[in-house]
Amino acid sequence: MLTRKQHELLMFIHERIKETGVSPSFDEMKEALGLASKSGIHRLITALEERGFLRRLPHRARALEVTKLPTKATAAAPPKGRAPFKPQLVEPRADAPGPANDTRELPILGRIAAGTPIEAIQQERDRLPVPEALLGAGEHFVLEIQGDSMINAGILDGDFVVIRRTDSASSGDIVVALVNGEEATLKRLRTKGASIALEAANPAYETRIFGPDQVAVQGKLVGLIRRYH
Repeated sequence: MLTRKQHELLMFIHERIKETGVSPSFDEMKEALGLASKSGIHRLITALEERGFLRRLPHRARALEVTKLPTKATAAAPPKGRAPFKPQLVEPRADAPGPANDTRELPILGRIAAGTPIEAIQQERDRLPVPEALLGAGEHFVLEIQGDSMINAGILDGDFVVIRRTDSASSGDIVVALVNGEEATLKRLRTKGASIALEAANPAYETRIFGPDQVAVQGKLVGLIRRYH
């Protein structure tokens, strides 16, 4: 038997596809079910896939297919005192943005060293679509990795790292650090008393120790994208 939320989501997706020919975005599903975050929608969709009610269409953004509808035996009974869920289609305003595809385009701000530090972060050179599942609140940007000092953390030369912009971090976080206002590097931050250590994830590189006024945190690692050629 489906849970009430699973049943509500399945019927909402079914009605939206029947009316518009396109499955709803995760934001639309979240609002329709009154959930606080899209992670709950991800869990519901996965559960519906596992039960054979939904199928994700590969290589297409936000493409879902309803493979079957619940029978009376599998449908969830609505709770007492509450009317059954009935999805409503809200017509978009003429000036409303296009439908979301659950990705966000982030600026690529150049290369950053995972090795010997290189010059400070450059200006935007391109943009890269990044899945919303990797992101959260706040401003984000992307950097291309150059070097091998973080290979034991799974970060390789040529990878793209997704960074949430922040000027603070906890000991143990992997951060973008600006050293002496000139050199940017990606390292694991360690605090030792009043000193700051930038620690590599490769035994070929030494940990570098700095005073608190020599290192400025510019962002924290939240995701990684790797292209295979």
